[in-house]
Formats: sequence, C-alpha cells, structure tokens
Amino acid sequence: MKIISSIQELQADIKAVKAKGKTIGFVPTMGALHAGHKSLVARSISENDFNVVSIFVNPTQFNNLSDLEKYPRNIERDAEMLGAIGCDLIFAPQSEDIYTEDELTGRFDFDFAGLDKVMEGKFRPGHFNGVVQIVSKLFNFVQPDKAYFGEKDFQQLAIIHYMVKALNINVEIVDCPIVREESGLAMSSRNERLTPEQRKYAAEISKVLFESRNFVPDLSPADLTVWVSGRINAIEGLKVEYFEIVDSENLRTVQTWEKPAVGCIAVFCGEVRLIDNVRFESMIN
Repeated sequence: MKIISSIQELQADIKAVKAKGKTIGFVPTMGALHAGHKSLVARSISENDFNVVSIFVNPTQFNNLSDLEKYPRNIERDAEMLGAIGCDLIFAPQSEDIYTEDELTGRFDFDFAGLDKVMEGKFRPGHFNGVVQIVSKLFNFVQPDKAYFGEKDFQQLAIIHYMVKALNINVEIVDCPIVREESGLAMSSRNERLTPEQRKYAAEISKVLFESRNFVPDLSPADLTVWVSGRINAIEGLKVEYFEIVDSENLRTVQTWEKPAVGCIAVFCGEVRLIDNVRFESMIN
C-alpha cells in the first residue's frame, strides 16, 4: 500500500491505473477510522480493481475552530487498518496541498437548491459549502468510477448525490448502511471523545429512534418529533439540537406518512455532537 500527499503523484498513479483499464473505487474520509469506514473500504475493494482512501481533516467544513482542533487524528493506526484489508493507496495531503490562501479564507459558493437550509445546514451554516468544495476537488484528483459514503450522514449523502448531478461529475455514488457499535450507537470518529459513562448515555439515542418506529402511523410526524426529542432530552447527559422527519429525497419536513421518510437527529453528549437517523419507509402502507 502506498501513502502519498502530492496531487501530482496521485494523478500520475491514477493515470497509470486507468491506462491498464482498471476500475477505481474511492472512499473519502477525515481519518480516525473505525469499523464503519472499514465497511466502506471493504465494499469498494469487492467492487473495484484499485482502491483509494483519502485522509484529510477538511478545515473549510468546520464552523467551530475548537471542533477542528479536537478532531481525532491517527494516520499510523488508520494506515495499519487500511493496509490489512487491502487498500491500494492512501492520499493524505495537507491543507496547503489542497487549497490556496484565498480558498481557505473565502467562501465556496454552490447552489444547493435548498438542501443546505435544513438540519445540519441550519445549525452549521457554511458546513456543506466546505463539503462540496473538498469532495468535488477529490473527485477531480482521483477520477473514481465509484465513491462510497455512509448513510449516517444522510443529509450530506443527499447533497453529494445532488452535487454529482449538478456538476455533471462522472462517478457512481454508492450509499452504504450505518454501522453501529454493539450498543447501537452509530459509529463515528467523534465517539473517541466520549467517556465510558457518556457512551452509555449516547447509546440511548438509537434505542429511542428505533422505538419511534412503533408509533407510525398512529402518531403524526409532528407529534412523533415531539416525542423523540422529549425522550432523549430526558436522558442524563443528552441534549437534542434538532430532530426532524423529512422526505428522503428533498429533505423537506413531512406532514403525513404518505411518502418514505427519514428521522434525522443531532444530539450533544457533553461537548460531543453526535448525529444519527432512522428510516420510516418500512412502516408506510
């Protein structure tokens, strides 16, 4: 397995791979890899000839500089995991390799057709501008045939799908299911910042989400939203930032159970912000 930071070297390697007619799978990450990332890479390896993983903590998608500074980094451990499962190349650039000074200090503009105005976008303004900025750059560098993203970041995934269509990028986006810890807690690099006691509280998030499916269609989406938020806020150490039940395609808040819906949540466990979601489509007649 090769680890590089140079865009020029990356592009030379990609050119050589494509010249042999091989397919390229790509998993963009910010490092601090866990079993969720491992599942994405394993799927990429099973479906492609050559596999690239990027490890880059992207500064332009963080609203909070403290959150950026605290984001866990351990490239040695990450490389060990990736090498063990058969990854071919790690692209691990620095900010100066990716961005000009103007790009770092300015705002990347993109028309999200309203997908960025709700949930994560509402509470983290500018976050998705940074996501689209870096993912579009990485797609340009790697030129993958397929790129793999986890469904835990449901809104981000919807925006990536929209971005690919809007910018006419020739890549297939592969949606991959949420991977959970034994407790039910959705796997996240941020989980590393939780204390053992906080992990117990955080595990209750998914339990409440799964339980909420039992109330469909008896409760309206609005009433179920109140129920979920109230249940989680009643748990020691947890504070809901938002819980919204939205159309799985356009992310608009649903009023009835007529269409497939997703319940998306952000919860603070101490200072650590966790996100998760649950699908309600199997409950709909």
